[in-house]
Amino acid sequence: MFYLAKKKELKRVKNKKYFNYKRRRGDRRDGWRVHSNDPVFYLIPHIMNTRLDSMVFFEERVDTEILDNFVRKLRRESEMKNLARLVVFMAVVVRAMSQYPKINRFVAGGKIYARNSISISLTVKKEMKLDSEESTITPSFSPDATLPEIWRIVQDELDKVKGANAEDNDTGAVVNLVSSLPQWLIKAVVNSFRRKDKKKGVPKFIHEASPFHASMFITDIGSVGIGSVYHHLYEFGTCSIFASMGRKEKVLALGENGEVKEKQTINFRFTVDERILDGYYYGKALRYMVHLMKHPELLMERPAEVKEDPLI
Repeated sequence: MFYLAKKKELKRVKNKKYFNYKRRRGDRRDGWRVHSNDPVFYLIPHIMNTRLDSMVFFEERVDTEILDNFVRKLRRESEMKNLARLVVFMAVVVRAMSQYPKINRFVAGGKIYARNSISISLTVKKEMKLDSEESTITPSFSPDATLPEIWRIVQDELDKVKGANAEDNDTGAVVNLVSSLPQWLIKAVVNSFRRKDKKKGVPKFIHEASPFHASMFITDIGSVGIGSVYHHLYEFGTCSIFASMGRKEKVLALGENGEVKEKQTINFRFTVDERILDGYYYGKALRYMVHLMKHPELLMERPAEVKEDPLI
């Protein structure tokens, strides 16, 4: 009860609409310390020391008929001529984090933190060829962003790495710099960043360039014609969720009247860090994401309310 009373007095950053708690002692550059009322959550990060210890896998198969019709309609009638299901899914993730903010947490140095931004990492190939170069982008979004706003942000990021005047983004520049060092020095630099990340976080320029310090990492593996996979979580960084989209597949399912119908579906597979949340909360957030994919028109409007992480 003492902490709940204290939380009401948390100071705010002026002129900042979201993620505006002021940093306190024990907070990091990229998140606020969570002081849970449940002592189990203080203990779990020390029992399961790494993300590899604490990975949990689950999947959800989604009927895409409504989603596909929605995407085709927007391609015809809006400026989003190249809208992809991946971008809609990114909008679903952002909206889910605005309503279930605890899924945007991470563990560092044996402590749980609430992330102070929403960002999604994905790797893109500059051309669909075997030897084509890859780039990683990590756009950030406001929790009240609509699908058109998210599409524009993603499009701008893609233009930077795939356009006619494409250059290395911050991620590519940092990778090229570090990889040019001798092997012994690369190891020393990476280990130094690991130690910093367990405490107050990596330097700002590394954090901004790192795809591993994101709310979620997504791969659209279905774009190369294969099913979704269970991807591991990265021990470096703070990303607690990895989502994989598979190819479209036809499945047989029972209709409302008991008849057998053929449906187009996509299988989504998730790998999550169970230390940050209980399974019930994860389940509620996933059900909401599925609901949004069945009602994607909701993403065209701002949410009625953006919920804050209570830090407990």
